[in-house]
Amino acid sequence: MEILVAVIAFAGAILAAIAVGALIQRLRDEPEGWLIAWTVAVVSLCLSLAVIGLGYVFGFGSVTFRIYQITGSLLAPLWLAVGMVQLLAEKAPPRFLAWLFGIALTIVSVAILVFDPLKSEEMAKSLPAAANFWAIIPDKLLLGVHVIDVLVMLGMLVVAGLKWRQGDEYDTDNLHASLVIVPSGMALVGAMRFTVPALFTTALLAVAAAAVWYTVLRPLAPYEDDDEDDFDSDRDERPSRRDERSQRREERAQLRDEGPMFPDEAPMQRPPGPRGMPEPVPGGPGLPPPPPRRSSGLGDLVAEYRAGDQEVDYAARMAPPDSGPSTGYIMNGAPPAAQAPPQRPDYAMPATGAVYPGAELFSPAPQPVPQPAPQPVPQQQPGSGKPSPTIYGLLTVFTIVDGAGEAFDRLAEATVEAVRRGEPDTLVYACHAVKSAPLQRIVYELYRDEVAYRDHQRQPHVERFLNERQPMVLATNVIELNVNAAKVVPLPTAMY
Repeated sequence: MEILVAVIAFAGAILAAIAVGALIQRLRDEPEGWLIAWTVAVVSLCLSLAVIGLGYVFGFGSVTFRIYQITGSLLAPLWLAVGMVQLLAEKAPPRFLAWLFGIALTIVSVAILVFDPLKSEEMAKSLPAAANFWAIIPDKLLLGVHVIDVLVMLGMLVVAGLKWRQGDEYDTDNLHASLVIVPSGMALVGAMRFTVPALFTTALLAVAAAAVWYTVLRPLAPYEDDDEDDFDSDRDERPSRRDERSQRREERAQLRDEGPMFPDEAPMQRPPGPRGMPEPVPGGPGLPPPPPRRSSGLGDLVAEYRAGDQEVDYAARMAPPDSGPSTGYIMNGAPPAAQAPPQRPDYAMPATGAVYPGAELFSPAPQPVPQPAPQPVPQQQPGSGKPSPTIYGLLTVFTIVDGAGEAFDRLAEATVEAVRRGEPDTLVYACHAVKSAPLQRIVYELYRDEVAYRDHQRQPHVERFLNERQPMVLATNVIELNVNAAKVVPLPTAMY
């Protein structure tokens, strides 16, 4: 049994040393408070495991006993708890108080445990029980530290759960880390506080070091932007995890609260009135006429939609050309009557798209399908409420590798077909090409709610789309959308 405990102790010490190296490497790029605290904890675990191995080989003495107790019983759980506060506290005062308390308690406790005399110094080649050798002051001191450690870690676990309920991916990762660190720390406190088999105590020390290593490498790994260049020279200047989180929250709030404004777009307001007859309103009287319209792109489409420009034939711009690969699907209405296709210029814009049942989300009152006429005149739709607030939208802009356009379009077309057949709660899923930027593709998505979006992400065809597009894509930009107002009509389909 002594040989087995020694082997486990030395193996755990090696594992803890490797974890220390990983933490120090991470600290060079991201000097966060929780990384510093957990580095101290893992160094303590490494020393404690090494001392246990040496004690089972050569026998324990007063020096090895004190090192084992100071590192494994005092420092490791204390700095695990301090690291939890540093990770989850968003304001500076709690983090500063945690630093102050941890450093002060460490200095005072280490001084007492080093200089206070032991009850006895006669030890053997077995793990010594703390209660048999500490006097009353060190024993009660360790008891108080253990109680504080457990209360702090439990409190931080509750805080992580509360933040996760209304949080983002950062809060999810923090909860994941808390669910790994807190049980490991509490089990370590229990093993050091109570009399348990030496094999179990040694294994728990090694597990605590492995838990910190796993947490830093997995749930708390650095975030990488999808459009970040792998060979960017500024990678060493990555912002801290907390600063990156604040930056992403500000960007999302700005996208949610402010509409896109472009240099050639005058401020516009949409007056109240029937939804079916939008009218452009100029920014003010006496303004000069607008400059000549440049080449059509994504910005022009968004600006024209916001201005309510009725002169733009959106159906013509979205229709597939005769020579390009294109598909279109209508799931909520009768197909249009066959008629001679009008002559349109060849825009050479391959696109795929699918529109799904969901008209009740945009317009509660059912609308009759208008009969085709040589010159259709826009008809006013009856007034209705705003779109459902549960609608979830995304706009993804892909920059693809030169020469990979056809392969990406084929993959997108197959994905749209699978979405059309198997995702009734996906309202719109369309892939566009950009006329003025041949190396860009834009995917526009609308879902009934976020639950439908999560279901969409779990589909096999979506996983295939994500995996197979990796070598074709240079950069990706994802924008979350809220639907304020909308008009959805069936898309024209290609006749083969």
